[in-house]
Amino acid sequence: MPLTIRLHITPYNTLNLHTNSKTKFTSYSTRIRPKPIYHSNPLIHYVYNKTKMLGFSNPVESSIPSVKSSLIEPDGGAVVDLVLPESERGTKALEAESMPKVRLTKIDVEWVHMISEGWASPLRGFMRENEYLQSLHFNSLRMADGTVVNMSLPIVLAIGDETKGSIGSSKNVALVTPDGDLIGILRRKNSKNVGYKTTAPGLPYFEECITPAGNWLIGGDLEVLKPIKYNDGLDHYRLSPQQLRKEFDRRQADAVFAFQLRNPVHNGHALLMNDTRRRLLEMGYKNPILLLHPLGGFTKADDVPLDVRMEQHSKVLEDGVLDPKTTIVSIFPSPMHYAGPTEVQWHAKARINAGANFYIVGRDPAGMGHPTEMRGLYDPDHGKKVLSMAPGLEKLNILPFRVAAYDTMARKMAFFDPSRSQDFLFISGTKMRTHARNGENPPDGFMCPGGWKVLVQYYESLQVEEAPQKPTVLST
Repeated sequence: MPLTIRLHITPYNTLNLHTNSKTKFTSYSTRIRPKPIYHSNPLIHYVYNKTKMLGFSNPVESSIPSVKSSLIEPDGGAVVDLVLPESERGTKALEAESMPKVRLTKIDVEWVHMISEGWASPLRGFMRENEYLQSLHFNSLRMADGTVVNMSLPIVLAIGDETKGSIGSSKNVALVTPDGDLIGILRRKNSKNVGYKTTAPGLPYFEECITPAGNWLIGGDLEVLKPIKYNDGLDHYRLSPQQLRKEFDRRQADAVFAFQLRNPVHNGHALLMNDTRRRLLEMGYKNPILLLHPLGGFTKADDVPLDVRMEQHSKVLEDGVLDPKTTIVSIFPSPMHYAGPTEVQWHAKARINAGANFYIVGRDPAGMGHPTEMRGLYDPDHGKKVLSMAPGLEKLNILPFRVAAYDTMARKMAFFDPSRSQDFLFISGTKMRTHARNGENPPDGFMCPGGWKVLVQYYESLQVEEAPQKPTVLST
């Protein structure tokens, strides 16, 4: 039986039990390794230099024109941009020095990243009470003009009792990374609420983020001092919603179809993406563009690390499995909740703000195995069904895809044919990882050779790291 404890909510919260007298104003890094195992292919022709856009006031109240591509309007009418102009950063950093400090976790920083770039538009900071309650109970937010936008995940900042005490009645707090680097300001709002926190052993996001979090939530408007960078060799892949919309317009795309994954790309994935483009062309679109958008925030320990996945994805394009001319590879920096049908709404909503008007959804999106039982945590078909009914997602075209499996007769990945089911082999992610870990080759046609080699090298590197060190014997 899950344990439920009382949770008190104030306008914002912090996980900082220490305040730094000297805060630094630098980029933030969440690298797990000292350096990536592989040298990532920059795919430089997919990426362009970011230009600073003018900040917007609240999109519900603003008459400033939207920053968007011609394909789909962002939620709230404009893509939120909370990164301060360079001319204001020095003054704001000095102001923040005198504020109480809230020390963020790595996942908190990922949420600052998501909010500041507009993935959660029209949200302009960590949720206040009314936003939190709507998200928690309705999976959506009602705007001042009566329109509804999807918001299926509560995006909140938790703090403990000691941090709450150190903040006191201060209306503003400075946000610092786990290393103490200053990254932003939270303009606190006066609101209180009482909620609940539930522990759930075995669920990765709960164990990493919710269970150890404090009992108080703090919400308010964000001001971010500079773009969030991770200095892991992959920042050039992290295109913001505004950057992506500009790129779609530059390429004159008349349709953008987004495909999210947190696993290496095999030929079954490629079949689905290429078939989607074929279907869009048959529907009359002239230039549909694929947004290959791997999740790049927190993932559970046994998922393939981001740097390895990005290297594998680059090999898929190099080997011609996907067409580089009609594909944009970018990192979606959100942390992963493994919340199934609830989370897949967030994944779809964020892609609306990035300018995608089609979203590919497959079997068991954002799912995982049950932590204590030999079954999936969610019904594998509920994700795509929920997306077709979710409030605030009506303007997004949902594309459920057919099941792909390895056709042993044709010796390639193909769409599953129930009339000859005995000819098809389903290769799960677990089985794929086992093959790679053992240095075994999968069936011909399952994955491009270059991409498979990346996985084998990764698992070989793990075996070297995990091998016991033999004692040195000195001869006399």
